Amino acid sequence: MRCVLAPDSFKGSLAAPEVAAAVASGLRRVLPDIVLDICPMADGGEGTLQALASAGVGSLRSALVSDAEARPRQVQWLQGDALAVLEVAQVVGLPDVGRSTLAERHSGGVGELLHLLLDAGCRRVAIALGGSSTNDGGAGLLAALGGRWLAADGSELPPLPASWPQAVYFDESGLDPRLATLALEVWSDVSNPLCGPQGASAVFGPQKGLTAAQLPQFDTALQTLATALLRQRPGLALDVAGGGAAGGMGFALQWLGARQLSGATAVAAANGLAARIAAADWVITGEGRSDSQTLHGKAPALVAQLARSAGVPVSLLSGAVEDNPALAASFDGCFSLCPQPASLAQAMQHAAAWLAQAAEQMLRLRLAARRQAC
Repeated sequence: MRCVLAPDSFKGSLAAPEVAAAVASGLRRVLPDIVLDICPMADGGEGTLQALASAGVGSLRSALVSDAEARPRQVQWLQGDALAVLEVAQVVGLPDVGRSTLAERHSGGVGELLHLLLDAGCRRVAIALGGSSTNDGGAGLLAALGGRWLAADGSELPPLPASWPQAVYFDESGLDPRLATLALEVWSDVSNPLCGPQGASAVFGPQKGLTAAQLPQFDTALQTLATALLRQRPGLALDVAGGGAAGGMGFALQWLGARQLSGATAVAAANGLAARIAAADWVITGEGRSDSQTLHGKAPALVAQLARSAGVPVSLLSGAVEDNPALAASFDGCFSLCPQPASLAQAMQHAAAWLAQAAEQMLRLRLAARRQAC
């Protein structure tokens, strides 16, 4: 039997390669000689670099840049044969913030890292959006690349949207000229626009500390930012899909000319997942929690789609699985790792052991069904 293991990470508990390793250990208890093709997945958020590196897509390198609070931070990026990948969560990740407020954070470190990649000779760069602690619309990123934010009187403004006046201008004359020839991509599972009720501030702001009272101020600030950018380079729609990703960095990067791609699709293309599934007898995928959102751009949904196209059975093994008919119909069995009633903390603590146990039972069931069919 040949099985492809293509899980996403279990956020806060196990990285995708660790999930795959736990599942593999359970399967080998039943079939020690099972052929396992381990292909960790990601959808453009946290863990994208790990997933690609573990699949042999490239090698990890390190750099020193600023985090969301302007402190020095050592981060990793991935260098492949023709593609470099940086991960926003590595630079301005939400778990790494201290006591700062959302109004005090910006994305400048992402721009610094992109500048370093240009210095390294990279000509095609993908930016994995997701897990950011910022809501500055990419203002810091653009400033780090040489742009300047100006008030109506010509004075320079810090790249913090909450501090802007209504009238603001963007001076792009100092932008790094190498950006004009850079093949830039943004990888994300987010289709939200920059502003409005489905925008960056309204949907993602609360998890970063934004209160309901602050929402109008931040939403207006992002609209002011976008208006300033579009004054210089018209053509991009204010409500472009994905503009609200990573606190609005999606909009700024698309304004720079970046092509937006589904994160899961891009990762699958980079690691050759479709061909690997086509050569398999069974596929197992999963994530920390599977629910209605899984079917909208998340990695397990793409894995299931590729498996269905290849006519290969695909099973879901996640930390928690919502009772959802559409989700159930997308997989050949949906399984939760929990062998007993458990709190989230308990499930996260025992995730590796319980994954192995659940995978073992899934394989025993599959083998029993095979014997019955014969």
